[in-house]
Amino acid sequence: MPALKALRAAHPKARIEILGYPHIAIIADKRFYADAVRSIEYGALSRFFARDVELPLDLRDYFGGFDLILSYLYDPDQIFEDNLRRCGAKRILRGPAQIIPGTHAARQLARPLQELGINVSDLAAKFIASAEDRAFARRFLENCDPPVLTLHPGSGSERKNWPIENWIELARTLLNAKVLFRTIIFVSGEADEKEMTQLQTLLKHEPQVHFAHGLPLPQLAALLEQSTFVGHDSGISHLAAAAGARCFLLFGPTDPKVWAPQNTNARVLLAPNGDLTQLDLATVSKIIGL
Repeated sequence: MPALKALRAAHPKARIEILGYPHIAIIADKRFYADAVRSIEYGALSRFFARDVELPLDLRDYFGGFDLILSYLYDPDQIFEDNLRRCGAKRILRGPAQIIPGTHAARQLARPLQELGINVSDLAAKFIASAEDRAFARRFLENCDPPVLTLHPGSGSERKNWPIENWIELARTLLNAKVLFRTIIFVSGEADEKEMTQLQTLLKHEPQVHFAHGLPLPQLAALLEQSTFVGHDSGISHLAAAAGARCFLLFGPTDPKVWAPQNTNARVLLAPNGDLTQLDLATVSKIIGL
């Protein structure tokens, strides 16, 4: 998003389209960054990953109509790129398909824009909510007493997760204190089924605890915007930071200098020895303000 923001700022009247996964790219679609999103899972696109094949006419016309194509696809043999050139693509820039250690991921992803004379100085992602997104958040929060705390106990990787027992105890500690937060919302995505099932089983009788599972990302971002957030090194944590939530992020084996949001509203808590099992409840409670 920082790269897209800089590109849009440099070319405010350009038509920018994203070829990607629509359920992810929707956070940029018609929200300043991009004018349209096209699914990368479109079947005919598979021909672009093979050599010397006949390319669909509609896609030849589509790719040939762009003045610039910036590709982050993993394309080590440049098969996809060569097929784009066969379509008459005017200019192609390659972004990194994989992030390497040592430099923040957002800076690495923005680096290709330097070839266009665009310097990306602001690496903090910003989500721009629509009126519909915020209307959803208001409806969701109608029965929630403020202040609201949202917790995301997953990340897609066990090694990056604080033990689920700690999340349960944190929720109960904060609710019993009745000082900082009156409502807790556990949010989760498609990779968090196990954690969410366990939490719902143990906390379903707590009237101040709510659950938001599998929300479309713009609606989730609008909900996060209205709360304080605690999470891991995950996409939802980046979304919370981009939405403007006050964030406390628990990092274990991954390097926050590469992977943490660059937003000033995000604070990172490093686990001892990079091991989240060694991060105790008292330390997390203290950093939140209890």
